Amino acid sequence: MLTMIDAGAPYGIATATDGALWFTLAHQGCVGRLVPGEKPVIHHLDPADGQPTLIVRGPDGEMWFSEYKGNRISRITADGRLTTYEAKTPYGIATGPDGALWFTELESGRIGRIGVDGVMSTFDVPVEGGMPSFITAGPDDALWFTLNQGNAIGRVSLSGEITLHPLPTEGAAPVGMTLGPDDALWFVEIGAGQIGRIDVSGQITEHPLPDRGARPHAIITGPDGALWFTEWGVGRLGRITTDGTVDEHPLPVPPAKEDADPARPEPHGLTIGPDGAIWVALEAGALARVEVP
Repeated sequence: MLTMIDAGAPYGIATATDGALWFTLAHQGCVGRLVPGEKPVIHHLDPADGQPTLIVRGPDGEMWFSEYKGNRISRITADGRLTTYEAKTPYGIATGPDGALWFTELESGRIGRIGVDGVMSTFDVPVEGGMPSFITAGPDDALWFTLNQGNAIGRVSLSGEITLHPLPTEGAAPVGMTLGPDDALWFVEIGAGQIGRIDVSGQITEHPLPDRGARPHAIITGPDGALWFTEWGVGRLGRITTDGTVDEHPLPVPPAKEDADPARPEPHGLTIGPDGAIWVALEAGALARVEVP
């Protein structure tokens, strides 16, 4: 099932405490809110050139999102009220086990933290040009993150101590990451076409996809105890069990807009919706709902 988003190209998506779906329109400088079955409400950001990317439910129950080009992290309430914080090229964003908001700075190579008091701290990642990307809370009172150009997985303690784990595959270019149902961290390798797993001891396992050119982008733990991920390059939604069994599901293609080339789905973010289905942000201009068997 598709919900068309006429206002632009959805990129990140997350579910709020009240069951609404929030999504970013990276190219249009907007953030949207959708109650399934109703029309989406679009909040236009000012300035609109910030490129809102990833969005999460924050430690205070409100929605927080990164504006990569605008060098901002913003908090938005259900009625559209904004609070902003300065950050340099923020991308990944997550709620930490300490009740703070944690984020990555893609170009400056830092991990940041915004406390409940609004005070910001940053920690340098010791890899020049490493491009820390997604970040998520681990099972060990720490945050874990992907180093897209550093070809590694990182761990940052609540005090800012950083440990790096190089990946076995060269050019893997890890991006999305999530805490799995087995208390390990699962991630996607967009450059190698693999799904990776790392436990808290640092042991890494890589699972090649049937199509190594699928370009996996984001990953979450599904309601069925498996991991679900987007395959941006081929327009599919993938599923992998904790023992490494992979199956894939084609995503619907939104109708091409007038005077435009035929659309591809271009799936990016995904979330578990209030109805237990997987909702996927399609940059082609829609949100896709996929039933979990």
